[in-house]
Amino acid sequence: MISQPATYRLLCIGEALIDMICTDKGTSLSEGENFLKKLGGAPTNVAAAIAALGGKVALCAKVGADPFGQYLMDVMKDFGVDIQYLLQDTSHFTTFAFVSLMKNGERDFYFNRGADGQLCEADIEAIDLGAVSIIHFGSATGFLPGPLQLAYKKLLHEGLKQNSFISFDPNYRHLLFRNNTQSFIDQSWYFLERCNFFKVSDEEAMLLTGTATAEAAVQSLLQKTKAVFAVTLGKEGTWLGIHGETVLVKSIPVIPVDSTGAGDAFVGAVLYQLDQLLTQNHVNITKEQWLAIITNANKAGARTCEYLGAMEAFKHLSSRIFI
Repeated sequence: MISQPATYRLLCIGEALIDMICTDKGTSLSEGENFLKKLGGAPTNVAAAIAALGGKVALCAKVGADPFGQYLMDVMKDFGVDIQYLLQDTSHFTTFAFVSLMKNGERDFYFNRGADGQLCEADIEAIDLGAVSIIHFGSATGFLPGPLQLAYKKLLHEGLKQNSFISFDPNYRHLLFRNNTQSFIDQSWYFLERCNFFKVSDEEAMLLTGTATAEAAVQSLLQKTKAVFAVTLGKEGTWLGIHGETVLVKSIPVIPVDSTGAGDAFVGAVLYQLDQLLTQNHVNITKEQWLAIITNANKAGARTCEYLGAMEAFKHLSSRIFI
């Protein structure tokens, strides 16, 4: 593949997949008959959010050479995402995740992994990092065994060589790692120790630090990492960790309809704003600027909850919400 001239400044890597949501409430997947197709994958959502805000972003992922892979590519292109590194694999079908919420509140989950896991080191070598200011890693399936796991590390090392700003969201999914949580934790720390910014939920923060409360997790992250970080607390706001201290940044009140994609909108808003500020010296971003970034990101996440489905919400995202 011949690389096209770079039209992007931000690059997201990770899974692009199809979520099949069972709309028969309270049934298992084996019993469900009706399913709703939704575009999925945290880094895919982040790329769409960045583009919706007006950022120049590319998505590096792999889908199948099938109607669902084409659907993913078409939606990303419509959002304005550069898709030259959104590759189609002729040997593997697009990855699917089937989910149903059962009567007991548990999720019935089946993951049919396909093309997303086949992104490989050779695909990374084709990327032009010369104009990239930020590389974002959204892990979810990236830490499962396979070529994508190796491609992640290769892009991380290449980005560090280029002095790119490294962003990381571990995006833990218990249903993917319930039998190997320690592997997820270990791989996450490899990125936490090397990135410039990371975002975690309060539950993820406690998992990664082995602590019992969000407050203890925040203090542990301050001690163990040098990165600026955000610990999201839903409607309560976000803990910003920077320069050895933390600040609780409040969110805005909304009437929630669906929280799907809120965390990805938050990350997308952070990265969009960072791109406006970054210089070669990352430490030039002040505490006051970070507070403004997180305040605006909280707004983006909250506004996303006012719509049904992440992609529908992102259509309404605009940098005007930052005012």
